[in-house]
Amino acid sequence: MTETVNRKGQILDGHIFVYPKDEELTMEDLRSFINKNNQYATGYRHNMDLYTGQHDILNAPGRQFGPDNRLVANLPHYIVDTYNGFFTGIPPKITLDDKQENESLQDWQKTNSFQDKLSEISKQADIYGRSFAFIYQNEDAKTCMTYVSPAEGFMVYDDTVARQPLCFVRYWKDIEKQELSGTVYYANHAITFTANGFGDELSNPYQVVPAVEFYGNEERQGVFDNVVTLIDSLDKVLSQKANQVEYFDNAYLKVLGVDLDQDGDGLPDAQLMGNQMIYSPDADATNATVDFISKPDGDQMQEHMIDRLVTLIYQISMVPNLNDEAFSGNSSGVALQYKLLSMRNMASNKERKFTEALRQMYRIVFSADTVIHNPDAWQDLTFQFKRNLPANLADEAQTASTLTGIVSKETQLSTLSFVDDPKTEMERIQKEQKDQQTQAISNQASALDLVKGDKDANSVLEEKSSTRASMDQPESEER
Repeated sequence: MTETVNRKGQILDGHIFVYPKDEELTMEDLRSFINKNNQYATGYRHNMDLYTGQHDILNAPGRQFGPDNRLVANLPHYIVDTYNGFFTGIPPKITLDDKQENESLQDWQKTNSFQDKLSEISKQADIYGRSFAFIYQNEDAKTCMTYVSPAEGFMVYDDTVARQPLCFVRYWKDIEKQELSGTVYYANHAITFTANGFGDELSNPYQVVPAVEFYGNEERQGVFDNVVTLIDSLDKVLSQKANQVEYFDNAYLKVLGVDLDQDGDGLPDAQLMGNQMIYSPDADATNATVDFISKPDGDQMQEHMIDRLVTLIYQISMVPNLNDEAFSGNSSGVALQYKLLSMRNMASNKERKFTEALRQMYRIVFSADTVIHNPDAWQDLTFQFKRNLPANLADEAQTASTLTGIVSKETQLSTLSFVDDPKTEMERIQKEQKDQQTQAISNQASALDLVKGDKDANSVLEEKSSTRASMDQPESEER
């Protein structure tokens, strides 16, 4: 469904803002987009409330009579953290083939705590359905990255088939002036604005829109959006069950046909605790009854309802309950994969979306010429996501060993979950081999004859290599 905004702007399904290509937002259109995003922000805040345990039942009208328990089963928190941990619990490996460029890339990621910020972006995408990575230059003219909530900013795409970013709008409420403030970032410049209109024009060193939208699916749905009503129902059932348990916990004593009043004051003479008693001495004494009133037994129906709701929540959200009996015992690897198949499928789709967004993000980062002096290096990036599952290191080592001679050394090392950077690990292996060779030469019986003067073992190795090369050269030419 498409909604028109001030004749030029459009809002597509998934709250996607669209504007004509090569045109800048008018102040009227900008206000309309911000007002729309503020409406959507109500849903974003509701999702965050669900994640943090502030469910609707806590704000529901109170009961006039009886216990009024408000129980919250915070399954959204469990679902988001489980899925996000499965997806980014093991940070993705992002590398470049060129050694020097890869070192610069890894240094930039460490300096900016990139993996932590990427995890937060992923979590926001699971809660809100989308999140934004924003690239900026700090006071030292260094390229930095941060994340922006969809309640604080939005992307506007052009109206072409490619849907390229036209501008990124980031806004907030000025604390001192208590008015709307923000900035619109275009590819070639940026411009500030307030509630009264546009302000100063700023430069954009990247020459592309300095923000990227991250999402797990084209519909921009959060991981628990489809089970919100089930979660609300589960809270009500649990609260009602607690109310009934508390209500019937204080059982009523029924005394019928027994006169306990000896002093004629109309009250029983026995010292009974509390007032939870039904007393009637006028009944036939031959049918005297003294017992507690039994409560109706609806426990089985309530338990069945709770089990059904919990099962549906995990089933529809496609995030399994890892505490379920199905995951107990020593399940085989294949059986475990089938139990996690739905979540793996969802994560695979999210991985493709994130890979595309990350490539566009690094295109912005590299364009400033402060991280890598090659603006086209983003096309050579390699992304490797690994699902966070219990690792059997013995099986991984065996698998890596069997790949010897079949795949490259880098690919072989990438199968090991405890190897963060295969390229760096290969360099370490080469250094260890070189050190072993040096040590072996130094420990030879003839080492004193070989290593004379200022020559060390490494120089001897280089001389031996050059000697072999010169001796082999004539033989190859004769052949």
